[in-house]
Amino acid sequence: MASLADRWGRRRLVRETLLAGLVVTAAAAVSPNYWIFVMCFALGRPLLTTASALLQVMTVELAPARRRVSRLAVVAGGSGVGSGLSAIVHGLIRSPSSFRWLFALAVVPAVVVGALLRDVPEPPTRDTTALARLGAVPPVERAKLWRVAAVVAVLGVIGGPANGFVFVYGESILHLAPAKVAVMVTSASLTGLGGLLASRWLASRWGRRRTVALGMAVSGVAATVAYGGNTDLFVVGYLMGVGAGGLVTPVLSALGTEIFPHHVRATAAGWISVAGILGATAGLGLFGWVGDVVHQSGPSALRWPAVVTFLPLLWTVVLLRPLPENAAVELL
Repeated sequence: MASLADRWGRRRLVRETLLAGLVVTAAAAVSPNYWIFVMCFALGRPLLTTASALLQVMTVELAPARRRVSRLAVVAGGSGVGSGLSAIVHGLIRSPSSFRWLFALAVVPAVVVGALLRDVPEPPTRDTTALARLGAVPPVERAKLWRVAAVVAVLGVIGGPANGFVFVYGESILHLAPAKVAVMVTSASLTGLGGLLASRWLASRWGRRRTVALGMAVSGVAATVAYGGNTDLFVVGYLMGVGAGGLVTPVLSALGTEIFPHHVRATAAGWISVAGILGATAGLGLFGWVGDVVHQSGPSALRWPAVVTFLPLLWTVVLLRPLPENAAVELL
């Protein structure tokens, strides 16, 4: 679906995938049984992921070179606000049907999608004669794609378990009240904002690659600290992790978009999204498997799964070294 945007235009695909994804997600709220719910969720997720990837591409293409990271930081901030609102709703509405209210809220953005995109211009269409077959990336661009995809996959390995087990670990293992977990998630908006502000400052001084490397390293360490074995470490690690996510997300989005030419940029963004999803899935699997093997109980139950899953892959930051720094280059 992302690859179609290289042929049909960015805005059209964003509008169609976003609207369809939100409608299918909202439909999950009225599912009569668990499997219908899973089907709706499974159908809606790739549509919304496509829209998110293409929005980042549009943001880079419509921004001046010196303001790309700043505008991507605003987009990432919007995503963080949405995630925070979902977490707050999850913490405040506690009932067997609370998920229905959460998913039904997708109706709200679905209603305003058209109005939100009305004033967003279509990025200029450039050379379309070089288009490869649907979903394909030309051989000359594949080495760069593999490098960015590998780094995004590792961040997925970290982010999948780090975010996926927050409520389970906080409420079921550390026995924190749901309202306290909601407060912690809300407070993370401050560290996330700090990370977004730092991303712009560091990217302009250190460059894209060094800033991504720093954010990736802090993400891995913070996730390990969060599952270290007590409430204080959990809170500190989670807040650090959100800040690191704010630091790395806009800079990596800029780097992973601006290094590709226009005719393959959306296709590359689609494959990079796939890499992140595969990484998150692999991370959840490895994290759970190590937890079963170690088989500890109590607050330290997830300590070794975190150490084994998060830290050994941080070396992959070296894959960024050969990539070009295009911070001051206008896109072609």
